[in-house]
Amino acid sequence: MNRLLFAAVVLAGAASANGQIVQWNFNTATTPAGTTTPNIGTGTASLVGGTTATFATGNPLDVVTAPTVNSGWNVTTWAAQGTGSGTRGVQFATSTAGFENIQVSWQHRHSNTSSRFVQFQYSLDGLSFTSAGLAGDGIFTATAGDTWFARSVDLSGITGVADNASFAFRVVSIVDAASGNYLTSNPTSTYGTAGTNRFDLVTVTGTVVPAPSAAAAMVLVGLAASRRRRA
Repeated sequence: MNRLLFAAVVLAGAASANGQIVQWNFNTATTPAGTTTPNIGTGTASLVGGTTATFATGNPLDVVTAPTVNSGWNVTTWAAQGTGSGTRGVQFATSTAGFENIQVSWQHRHSNTSSRFVQFQYSLDGLSFTSAGLAGDGIFTATAGDTWFARSVDLSGITGVADNASFAFRVVSIVDAASGNYLTSNPTSTYGTAGTNRFDLVTVTGTVVPAPSAAAAMVLVGLAASRRRRA
């Protein structure tokens, strides 16, 4: 393999690399346990609409070694029954500059008395949020209380999410569309504003945006192959 071809292959491989942009596992070795500082990458985690939060035991998938404590972000103080749908929850912000094919995933635990419905919303400017273009309008449903659910959203088809320094997203509690009331994750429980939604392993991933030099190198690879075929 000549040097030009080798360089082109290396660049092409780098351009297709997939990786974590940011992750929040909420773990720390300090007391009290828990932090909203990302364990991978940079970003901010904040509360929306008057919710409050503490830290509690995290998802079992988050394997840690002592003295680190496995923590999850335990969010409460929800809106009163039938009010404030889509206004209370959590928000995460990070830059996706240099990445495309953005995916968001997280582990989510609803308490028995919390709303069974939450909605994922994204923002291109960090200020206005929408669920437009998302499968199922970005709505997730808990089918049981005190249970962890693995959730993910594919944002690769949403124009403006990739290579965006102002990207942000929210997960907010919403009412049942038919009744206008918050339905509980445990059908036999009664909705309460002190119910909790616990978050862990909140992760944003993407594919590295191909650099112009890599694209040009790939053209050269094609030309070299074409010459070999004609020889």
